[in-house]
Amino acid sequence: MSRLSFARLARAITLLSFLIMMLLFAVEASVYRRVRWQAQRDEAQPAAAIVVFGAAEYNGTPSPVYQARLDHAFDLEEQGLAPLVITTGGSGGDPHFTEAGVGRDYLVQRGMAARKILTDPASETTYESVLAASRLLRQRHATTCIAVSDGFHLFRIKLMFRAQGITAYGSPAPASPIEADPVQRALHSIRETVSSTLWYAGYRS
Repeated sequence: MSRLSFARLARAITLLSFLIMMLLFAVEASVYRRVRWQAQRDEAQPAAAIVVFGAAEYNGTPSPVYQARLDHAFDLEEQGLAPLVITTGGSGGDPHFTEAGVGRDYLVQRGMAARKILTDPASETTYESVLAASRLLRQRHATTCIAVSDGFHLFRIKLMFRAQGITAYGSPAPASPIEADPVQRALHSIRETVSSTLWYAGYRS
């Protein structure tokens, strides 16, 4: 190959790489806007259950992030929007507690009837939590739920529920410490943008 031909090939590869990068940027920017748009919408309405997505717990006490989600679920149930609450989340390596169990105990301590709460104590990822919650809903011939989490999380959660034939109404925890911090909000939203893009590409987690 002549030096001129090699230079042309190099320029073509550079241009193609640039175009691919611009396309990827445009796709990610579009998904990011959807993530943030969903994060700011409260779609809470009557449904078969309220599904609370777990977050960290410390020796049986919900973290501030998890507590904000649980408090919001409690308020929604108090409004009579659903007859059941499903708490999700595994142990994350904790030998004594699971996120789902801690969530159930917290809601009972706040005054919710234990008979209204179902738990999924085995799931370690968002996808596993959606699968487990969907199974519990289908066992009750239900196809709707209110998904409670931090706002940045809800876009991907709704995609996952839709794939299971469940209509999820997103309801972000209004007291989320993450959403209240601009830096943390942006970082978590960017992470969710990447995770949502991977979901569209067929990666399940």
